[in-house]
Parts: sequence; C-alpha cells; structure tokens
Amino acid sequence: MSIYHDEIEIEDMEYDEETETYYYPCPCGDKFEISKEELEDGEDVAKCPSCSLLIKVIYDPEDFAGDEETVTVTKSELALA
Repeated sequence: MSIYHDEIEIEDMEYDEETETYYYPCPCGDKFEISKEELEDGEDVAKCPSCSLLIKVIYDPEDFAGDEETVTVTKSELALA
C-alpha cells in the first residue's frame, strides 16, 4: 500500500496538451506528473521525478474511457459511410 503525500482533484492539476500530461507542484520544487495514457489505463498515482513523494489523483475514469470510445465509434461510422 502506498502512502500518499496528498490527494488532488484532476481539475486542480495543470494539463500540457503537447505532452498529454497532467502536472501538480511538488514541495521539493519539481512537479508531480501523470500522463493521459496512464489515466486511461486506470492509474491514479502521480509521481515526482525528483523525490519519492506520490499523490493520489482523484478523477472519474469514465471521463477518459468515454473520449476514446466516442472517437472509435466515429471512425467506424465514417468507414461504413
């Protein structure tokens, strides 16, 4: 079982569209990070690359799974048209 430094809502994190990664400031001066792909895979732990701290990311996994399914359906519909 991991011990978390904090629990942070996904809405409070900064999203970088270029890297598709969510960031949150770490007390050490670096930033916790978790990728959109990790969230889509059900991960909920953001790690700081400079220290051993972890945060638990509070989010609704359906918000990330839903986007991918919608794109897949849309592509299938286009292929059939």
